[in-house]
Amino acid sequence: MKTPFKNIQYHLRLNRWVVLSVISTSGLVSILSLVMVFQMHRDVLDHAFVVNGQGEVIPLSWADQRENREVEALAQLEQFHQWFYGVDAGSYQRNMERALWLGNASVDNVFQQKRADGFYNRLLQYSLVQKVVRVDSKIDMGQEGYRFQCRIMIEVHRGKVTDSYELFTSGQLVEVERRFPHNPHGLLITDFFENSLRKMENHEATEK
Repeated sequence: MKTPFKNIQYHLRLNRWVVLSVISTSGLVSILSLVMVFQMHRDVLDHAFVVNGQGEVIPLSWADQRENREVEALAQLEQFHQWFYGVDAGSYQRNMERALWLGNASVDNVFQQKRADGFYNRLLQYSLVQKVVRVDSKIDMGQEGYRFQCRIMIEVHRGKVTDSYELFTSGQLVEVERRFPHNPHGLLITDFFENSLRKMENHEATEK
């Protein structure tokens, strides 16, 4: 014989199972949603896109960004030295502006010292062409603030006469915000210093 009390118990048990089912289903959906969001986040980081100067969409892989940091650092040092030391009467101002975006006040101090010494005036007066032939860089990627040393081979052309020089520089690379197109690698040269400069003999220049 059914009583009102038993009927109430039945409905309470039914309601409890319904509530537990709803809570379990909601928890499962939440977990699946979090997993999907995390996966989407990883996919976005691994497959970013940039637009170049010609309007072309280029895929940019971030998956191995940390491993590729040394490659970026070497590329920045190569580009910086090409701009800072590869100059002539028609391009040195534009090259200096580009190079100064890649360094802090220590780079500007070297530039100001060269200008005070009359280097750029001689460049204009005698129509000299200074060309960077080679840049060999060593970087310590062991800790933040990457120390570097560079060996730069330079040729100075005076008409038909060519003089070769060997320059050693050093400094530190610190990570900053990427700025396109001025500093696309997001690395700033600090503590920049010209350690030594020497003119090479003819036989050394041919063997370099």
